[in-house]
Amino acid sequence: MDIVYRLGEATVAEVVKRIPDEPGYHPIRVAMANLEEKGLLRHRREGKRYVFSPVIPEDKAKRSALGHLLKTFFSDSPSQAILTLLDMSGSDLSERDLDEIRSWIEESRSEQT
Repeated sequence: MDIVYRLGEATVAEVVKRIPDEPGYHPIRVAMANLEEKGLLRHRREGKRYVFSPVIPEDKAKRSALGHLLKTFFSDSPSQAILTLLDMSGSDLSERDLDEIRSWIEESRSEQT
């Protein structure tokens, strides 16, 4: 999906080329067909090729995927997910990153009151 969003539209071959270690045409074709079945992609025919494009905006797709991730692995707890991300990042977070996170928290708190 990320590749299709980046390109705006893509054939299976174009997606395969952009994946590290090129996994092969068939698994990507099956994955894209599944994404189309789920309503995330649509295609149009260009000669013998299918050109796929996203159905929903990228930000909505990200929210949906994150919601599924939260429900599946974090008991629907955003704070647990954030704590896990912070723990994984460890010392890789710069002062700027931490300031940005702090700012988002403060903004979120002010919106709740």
